[in-house]
Amino acid sequence: MTDEFNTVSEDELHAYVDGQLSQPERERIEAWLERHPARAEEVRQWQAQAAALKSHFASYARSDDGDRSLVATGRATPKVGTRSSRGLLGRAAAGLLIFAAGALTGLYGPAIMAPDRPLQIAEEPDTLPGQAQSAFLIYASEVRHPVEVGADDQPHLATWLGKRLDYALRIPDLSTLGFSLVGGRLVPVNGKAGAMLMYEDGTGQRLTVLLGRNTENRETSFRIASQGGVETFYWIDGGIGYAVTGEVPRELLQKVADECYRQFEGSSAS
Repeated sequence: MTDEFNTVSEDELHAYVDGQLSQPERERIEAWLERHPARAEEVRQWQAQAAALKSHFASYARSDDGDRSLVATGRATPKVGTRSSRGLLGRAAAGLLIFAAGALTGLYGPAIMAPDRPLQIAEEPDTLPGQAQSAFLIYASEVRHPVEVGADDQPHLATWLGKRLDYALRIPDLSTLGFSLVGGRLVPVNGKAGAMLMYEDGTGQRLTVLLGRNTENRETSFRIASQGGVETFYWIDGGIGYAVTGEVPRELLQKVADECYRQFEGSSAS
């Protein structure tokens, strides 16, 4: 038996997160991560950081003619201390993300969450839609493990996630809109246990529904956040915040959000 599952380097893991590997290499690393759950969790955290940074700073992204040569030069020239350099950059990126998230929440959160009109465009990233978009970007493209509990065990999924949220969760049925439940998973929302439900249509197009505790206990009408082609309809009702995210036409996503809102009205938060 070969030792292939013990040959994944730190650089390969970063390349996996950055999407720089071929499909066979990705499959090899995914198989290795299944055998190393601690590293798999670390990789998921890197993916979450990368997705959040991409979402928050997408409007500043631009390319330059010299980018290709710079990247090519960097790949061709061996670097001493590559691992420590990556670690330093990772810590810097994480610090920047924490700073940006805290600043945006403090400056723009109250203005965005104040009830004003039936539908508003979120001009700045907000905590709930930002986390919803990060979760969508990480898990909607996952092939082998998009969810923790599948649709075939829906009663257990509702009970498990509802218990962690302290919420009588009723999983929405979106079949009238062409979407069937894939399953769900436990995710962090505002530093607490949250729930993510995933749906897909007949073409494999996916969308996610995120639920998390809202400690401010406010109520708000529908709002929308858009970043890099990913759109999120979100609202807060009592103690729970809801966010529906996808890369589908806005009209369809709003219908999904309307239907989720209607069905969630039958649930209750403690």
